[in-house]
Amino acid sequence: MGKIIENNSHVDWFRQSAPYIHAHRGRTFVILFGGEAVEDSGFANLIHDLALLGSLGVRIVLVHGARPQIERQLTTLKIKSEFADNMRITLNENMPAVEQAVGQVRMSIEAQLSMGLPNTPMAGAALRVVSGNFVTAQPYGIRNGIDFCQTGNVRNVDASAIKQHLKNENVVLVSPIGYSPTGEIFNLRAEDVATETAIALNADKLIFVMEDNQVTDNNGNLLQQLNLPQAEAWLQNHDGGNEETQIHLNNAAQACRGGVRRVHLLSRQHDGALLQELYTRDGIGTLVTAENYEGLRHAVIDDIGGIMELISPLEEQGVLVKRSREQLELDINNFTVIERDGMIIACAALFTFADTAAAELACLAVHKDYQEHGRGDDLIQHIEWQARKTHMKKLFTLTTQAMHWFIERGFLECDIADLPIEKKSLYNYQRNSKILCKQLN
Repeated sequence: MGKIIENNSHVDWFRQSAPYIHAHRGRTFVILFGGEAVEDSGFANLIHDLALLGSLGVRIVLVHGARPQIERQLTTLKIKSEFADNMRITLNENMPAVEQAVGQVRMSIEAQLSMGLPNTPMAGAALRVVSGNFVTAQPYGIRNGIDFCQTGNVRNVDASAIKQHLKNENVVLVSPIGYSPTGEIFNLRAEDVATETAIALNADKLIFVMEDNQVTDNNGNLLQQLNLPQAEAWLQNHDGGNEETQIHLNNAAQACRGGVRRVHLLSRQHDGALLQELYTRDGIGTLVTAENYEGLRHAVIDDIGGIMELISPLEEQGVLVKRSREQLELDINNFTVIERDGMIIACAALFTFADTAAAELACLAVHKDYQEHGRGDDLIQHIEWQARKTHMKKLFTLTTQAMHWFIERGFLECDIADLPIEKKSLYNYQRNSKILCKQLN
């Protein structure tokens, strides 16, 4: 009996993860982990999880750190390393030791990604890993009178080359080393390499696998989601706190400003954190999102002109039901919009039916020039959150041309009998819209 319950639990989890499997397939994720993770006994589990991501169709770029390995190599050579502004001062004569340490870490990662022994999670994975001179660097320079020598900044990332490797289903491994047009080699901070790589690729996600995520509230509870203004406020209020958390959250904010829509901060102390964050509803880390930077918010009366301009072409095409200005004025409190530089680029509305604990997702529209990078998904997630907040158990929508798009996001075709009574009486048989429903757990 116990085994049956265990199997049912596994089946339920797998079914609940299905929407995320569909959503992440073909997406580009940049994932950073430090040199500490590589030396940990649990690193094999992280490698197995990365292989699983690859098998589920995620396009993976890995960026690794090497700080403890560099430190150990310099100590072996009796070289004392100095830091300023949390950056290593890399003397010219120390670069061979840095290169050796980084090279050893890279080869160790490649070796583990290449494993394929039977009866292991890596069996049949057949991951192809490529590295290269993808990062062009320049000197960090002299700051406050301190010459950082061969410590550098990311100058450019060869996004086209990386994208070609991803298209060929390769895992791309990027080291914290950069090269200048003059042939110099620079020691880079891995967090900066990951951030600039994600921005250059316009990646769907940037994921920091940290030593310990301490983005918490005043009571020590983990903050699961921050928009960009909230992240910036947290940094200001916790100046002088945990250095690692400060660095990663600051880089997360920088990535959001650069166009990366979602950055995840995870603690590697939680085994399986990567899978829990990506394939469960609540996750286990901190999500930093650019939504409010671009402007996802409740609509106000002044937005009506922008909404009408957005939905008019879709109404003309018969995709959306025509709405008058008067009707929009009456319904404006039900709308959520995404604003970019003063322009409404997406909208959706939520109408609730309390008697049946059902809610309608209506008037979902995204401007044709902004249909990439998941803005429609952002709106659906926000609408679902609103519906759950008001204790709705079911979300339904009517569509004539986007049925498959909704099905891919967890909706199922249902019948007019499944609609609330008020909605049944308004159903337009001439439009013959498909009715799609999604249960809200």
